[in-house]
Parts: sequence; C-alpha cells; structure tokens
Amino acid sequence: MKAIAISKYVKGSPQKARLVIDLIRGRNVTEALHILALTNKRAAKPIEMTLRSAIANAEQKADQINISIDVDSLVISRAVVDLGPTKFRRRVRPAPMGRAYRERRWQNHITIEVESKKE
Repeated sequence: MKAIAISKYVKGSPQKARLVIDLIRGRNVTEALHILALTNKRAAKPIEMTLRSAIANAEQKADQINISIDVDSLVISRAVVDLGPTKFRRRVRPAPMGRAYRERRWQNHITIEVESKKE
C-alpha cells in the first residue's frame, strides 16, 4: 500500500532541503523521524511535518479498505524536493564590477511517498 503527502510553497532553498531529504530517502519511517528530530537544518521541520502527513494518509487509506497497517513497517519509497515559484525581492545585493543582483526568495514543493514492506 502506498500513501503520498505533498507540501507546496515551503519557504527555503530546494538545494538545502535536498540535503535533508537525502538523509531519509529509503529508510524506515520511525528511523527517519528520529533523524529529522536530530537534524540541525531549517528544512527538517517542514519535511518532518510532510512525513507525518504521509503516515497519517497511509493509516487513513488502510482504514478505508479495512486492513490493519503497522506504522513501523512503512518505508519511504520516494522523497523529492522540487523548485517552486521564485519571487524576486525589491532589494539588491552588490556584485562584482559595479553590478547589482536582485535577491531571490526561494520556495519548494516537498513530496514524500511511503510504502508498506509487507501487505
């Protein structure tokens, strides 16, 4: 059984969120929650919330089709961070040779899919 959770328009750079996602991809759900709780990155909190949502979606899906599911048997089968819309701020940063770069506000979309090992 598979269950998916998607968080959209999460503030932060997708490159930095991918560093955290790479830590938990392919792992057991309880192990991944422990890793996210101990990770000292800003992106760990929204990823943890998305993972908890995927677990709840799996439990709800199992209840709808009248089967029992063990949360400890869930594994993260797919975890992806995609680039969301980028907003250019009105502020500028000094750049080399007298140029100026506009600041960007990055957003990302987090997708986590959990799957039970045994059905």
